[in-house]
Amino acid sequence: METSITATPPTAPGGTAEPTSNTAVHSGSDTPALTIGVLKESSAGERRVALDPSAVKRLTADGRVVWVESGAGASARFSDSAYTDAGASVVSRQQIIAKCTVIPVLRFPDDALAAALRSGQTLVGLIDPLNHLPGIADLAHRGVTAVALELLPRTLSRAQSMDALSSQSSAAGYRAGIVAAAAYGRYLPMMITASGTATPAKAMVIGTGVAGLQAIATLKRLGAVVTGYDVRAASRGEVESLGAKFLTSSVAQGAGKGGYARAMTDAEQTAQQAELAKALLDFDIIITTAKVPGRTPPELVSEATTKNLRSGTVCVDLGASDKGGNVAGSIDGKTTVTAGGVTIIGAGELASDLPASASQMYGRNVIAVIASLAPANLVVIDTTDEVHRNIVVSHDGTVTNAAVRTALKLDALPADPEPSKAKAS
Repeated sequence: METSITATPPTAPGGTAEPTSNTAVHSGSDTPALTIGVLKESSAGERRVALDPSAVKRLTADGRVVWVESGAGASARFSDSAYTDAGASVVSRQQIIAKCTVIPVLRFPDDALAAALRSGQTLVGLIDPLNHLPGIADLAHRGVTAVALELLPRTLSRAQSMDALSSQSSAAGYRAGIVAAAAYGRYLPMMITASGTATPAKAMVIGTGVAGLQAIATLKRLGAVVTGYDVRAASRGEVESLGAKFLTSSVAQGAGKGGYARAMTDAEQTAQQAELAKALLDFDIIITTAKVPGRTPPELVSEATTKNLRSGTVCVDLGASDKGGNVAGSIDGKTTVTAGGVTIIGAGELASDLPASASQMYGRNVIAVIASLAPANLVVIDTTDEVHRNIVVSHDGTVTNAAVRTALKLDALPADPEPSKAKAS
C-alpha cells in the first residue's frame, strides 16, 4: 500500500512564502518542493547535526528546500554561513517546527519537539523506537510519520547507503581506539629506546561488527597487539584480514536476523562470561561493542572480572546506555576508576565525539532515505517495499512496524489486498 504526504509551501504568519529565496518548485512538477528542516540537537553531549553543509548542497541542487536552525551545526564546527553558501536558509527553531515537512534528527526528539510535531510531518532518525514506545504511540496518534533508521534491513544491498547505524558505529569504533589509547598510561606500540624496550599493549575488542572492526583497525594502526572476539565464528576472516587474532566462544550460532548479533539466553551468557573472564586477564585495553536493538545491552565483563583485571587496564564500553552496559559499573558518558585501578569509560554515543565526520556520513544516509521516501515532492510510504515496511514505524495515524506493534501489544495489521494511494492530512 502507498500513501503520500503533500509538501505544502512554507508560509509566514501573514501568508507569504517564508523565506522567498528558497520556495521552489521541483523540476517537472507544479507541486512546491519538499521542505526539510535541520534542528540543533538538544540531547546532553550531542555534538552532531543531522545534515552537514555538503548534504544540504546536494539536497538543494536536487530542488529541495532546506531550512537550518541558527547554530545547528556549531558543535560540529559548521557555521551558519556554510549552510547559506550551500543553499539553505537559516531560520528559527519555531519556524522549522511549524513549517517543514521532513525533520531529520539524530535521536528521539525531546518532549517539546515531540509535542510540537503535527500530522503530515515526517521525523527521520535513529529514534530507538523500542525504547520509546509511549512516544512512538503518541506520534502515531497525532499523525506524524516516524522513520527509525536503526530498523533498516542491513543485509539488503540497496539499503546500504541508508545505513546510519553502520556509519555511526564506524565513527564510534574509530573513536574508541583513540579514547582507549589516550586513557592508557603506556605506549601502545613496541618501543625500543636507549632506556630499554617497552612491550606493546594487548587489546581485546569484543564484538566484531562495524564498530568492532573499526576499533581493531585503529588500535592496529597505533601499534597494539589486537584480538577480536565474537560469538559469530564467521567473523574470523574479517578480523584476521586486519592483522588481528581471532577468539570465539563455545556458544554457537550467535548471529541474529538483519546482520545483528542475537540476544543470548541466560545460560549462554553465563558460559560466555566464564570463558571471557579468564581470557581478559591478559589484556591491557578492552573495548566492548555489543548492542541488541531495543534491549538491555548484554553484560560481557562482570564485576568479578573487573576486580581481577590488572591495575591500569582500560575498558571502553560502546554498549553503555541508561539501561546498563557491557562492562559492570560503566555509566554512559562518564569515566570511572575502580578501587583496583581499572578505568571504565561509558561511551554509548561515542560517534558524537567525532562530530564533523559522523555528521557528514549521517547526512549522506539521510539523503538516501529521503530519496527513497520522497523521490519527487511527496513523502510516499509504500508498505510493499521492504525498506519502507521496516523503517517506517508510524504513518497516517497508525503504528505500522510489526515489531513495534508487538512491543506495544497491538494486533497485527491486516495485509493490504492491493496497492492504493491516500493523502495524509
